[in-house]
Amino acid sequence: MEPVVVLSLLGALIFLLLILGAPMKPLRWIGQGAIRLLIGALLLFFLNTFGTLVDYGLPINAFTAAVSGFLGIPGIVALVFMDMLIIP
Repeated sequence: MEPVVVLSLLGALIFLLLILGAPMKPLRWIGQGAIRLLIGALLLFFLNTFGTLVDYGLPINAFTAAVSGFLGIPGIVALVFMDMLIIP
């Protein structure tokens, strides 16, 4: 495709978004959810890092990252409780 055509299509798309407005709410929700998942994975990483002192660790996967990211410290406590008492 010609560069002129690509640039004019991008310009038209930007013009339409400026006039009509971008759908920001769904994009914001997706972005906040991704940030929470990353924070949850980071919290689990720190738990596993400090848990090596007492030979303890939780697996870092999508479920545990989502629970710890969306629920925070109570979510991590719940995961530890489930791992130690419910699932031996």
